Amino acid sequence: MNKLLPKCDGPRLLAERPVPQDGMNKKRRKAGKSKKPARSVTVNLAESPLGWLHTRGHLTDRQLDAGEKLRADWERAQMGPTVTMNWSLVPQGRNRRAGERHLEPQIAAKQRFEAAQHVLGKDLIDIAWRVICAGESVPNAERQMNWPARSGKIVLKIALDRLAEFYRLPG
Repeated sequence: MNKLLPKCDGPRLLAERPVPQDGMNKKRRKAGKSKKPARSVTVNLAESPLGWLHTRGHLTDRQLDAGEKLRADWERAQMGPTVTMNWSLVPQGRNRRAGERHLEPQIAAKQRFEAAQHVLGKDLIDIAWRVICAGESVPNAERQMNWPARSGKIVLKIALDRLAEFYRLPG
């Protein structure tokens, strides 16, 4: 492990990625000795785009909390894509209401998520969902939506402020 990386209590899934602007060293490429990029950077794969923006001072604590609440509702409602069927909710025996009680938190989270979508409106929900729920970086979301560079962060901050009001977070 690199001695220059700070120690962190949380999970750190570190990966080394090549710096996109760099290619291989020209001398080594001609000699055919190395396919390794000239420089690389170590990234934390467990860090969300919101966490990245917050640690670099682009988001307030309130905005981060609002985004995390929206993501928690999205995950609790199990609105993400699934690969297989969930058989754990099938009622067993005579007590068919047990399955319904198991679904109550999921239904409440889905209702909160849909209410948050309504508060954000169609203009803000796209960037909010892409960055908060899907985990896309802001530059990637901007490219996917054909927005100008550095405009996504401003719109995301507006969406997070609205979410903070919706979740009644102290300001």
